[in-house]
Amino acid sequence: MASLKEKFASKLGPVRDQVRKHIKEHGDVEISKVTVAQAYGGMRGVKCMVTETSALDPFEGIRFRGYNIPQLREKLPKAPGGEEPLPEGIFYLLLTGELPTEEDVQEITNEWRARSALPDFLVDVLKSIPNDTHPMTQFSQGILALQRDSIFSQKYREGISKMEYWDPMFEDVMNLLAKLPAIASYIYRKSYKNNEHIPPDPDLDWGGNFAHMIGVESEEFKELMRLYLVLHSDHEGGNVSAHTTHLVGSALSDAYYSLSAGMNGLAGPLHGLANQEVLRWVMNLMDELGGVPDKEQLTKYCWDTLNSGQVIPGYGHAVLRQTDPRYVAQRDFALKHLGDNEIFQVVSALYDVVPPILEEQGKAKNPWPNVDAHSGVLLLHYGVTEYDFYTVFFGASRAIGVLSSLIWDRALGLAIERPKSVTSEWIAGQLKG
Repeated sequence: MASLKEKFASKLGPVRDQVRKHIKEHGDVEISKVTVAQAYGGMRGVKCMVTETSALDPFEGIRFRGYNIPQLREKLPKAPGGEEPLPEGIFYLLLTGELPTEEDVQEITNEWRARSALPDFLVDVLKSIPNDTHPMTQFSQGILALQRDSIFSQKYREGISKMEYWDPMFEDVMNLLAKLPAIASYIYRKSYKNNEHIPPDPDLDWGGNFAHMIGVESEEFKELMRLYLVLHSDHEGGNVSAHTTHLVGSALSDAYYSLSAGMNGLAGPLHGLANQEVLRWVMNLMDELGGVPDKEQLTKYCWDTLNSGQVIPGYGHAVLRQTDPRYVAQRDFALKHLGDNEIFQVVSALYDVVPPILEEQGKAKNPWPNVDAHSGVLLLHYGVTEYDFYTVFFGASRAIGVLSSLIWDRALGLAIERPKSVTSEWIAGQLKG
């Protein structure tokens, strides 16, 4: 059986040839036009990046190498006795474009397990950070500290061929992904559990071990972690964390510089912090209304939120025009496992109440819930009550997708990213003309 690295290497020739052909024969073909509103509005909808790993369709949702979420939950290998896909499987799929076998996934589990130990200097860095520092700040600093051991940076200094850049990048990515659960759980136990750390279980997979080292000893929570880490792994290339990782990497920065930068973007309130904002809003709702409200109370609370100039967090999406399939997958998990959880009852009731309200208001292009509307209640149900840590879970997952793409960026020799900017004065001149 070919190893993952050998499988990836076998893909390079055909894809490189295809890219060269596209550029040589069709390089002048226009694939996007840019409006003034897009230039001022964060380049929304401008087709100007190539990301091989996933694509987001407004009406079908995210597809990972062509597979939708229900297909992934069915087809990707699972832990013994489990029902949810293993994150190792989504990494294999994103990197190779092929569904993995159980043997392929076991190879990755073994590789990550062998590379997972945290070096002493990293532990010293994490210890030196005050415990009340935001977990995402600690996570980003921990990732960046590992740059000391970057194989890509070392090989670049030695003068490696451009055609081989992908090889040391692959090694850095494997080393980094292997360590992320240990870094994240160390931060969690340091910040919230009196520095009482839990060693990894040598018999567990990547996601199961993450749950174990956090300290939630529940098979259901292990399954939730596997599902969560798969669902949040990739979301095409234009979101802030993916774009930032790609942008920094385009300067031939290594995986550590690039992912640390991407995590800094994920930490923003308009990106990865959204799930905790949803949970805070729901908890405030329950406090003010005295528990689980009826439909009339919930409707009034939602209208009061909107009429005060705020948004209902967790609803709407920059691209999607339907219920986020990631939300649906998490709802399916909750219906199986959360039972009479009151917070889930509120989240479920909001699913019925909010879309008609937003449609009546008429301001939202998409009145349906996104992934952030559901993930917080699941984590809280299993005892992870520290909202500020939720984005670290998101970050560990998103690393799978953005680092897969980073390997492909180096394999295809993609150029340093340098779009042309214009001034408002220039735009005004164009409009006069």
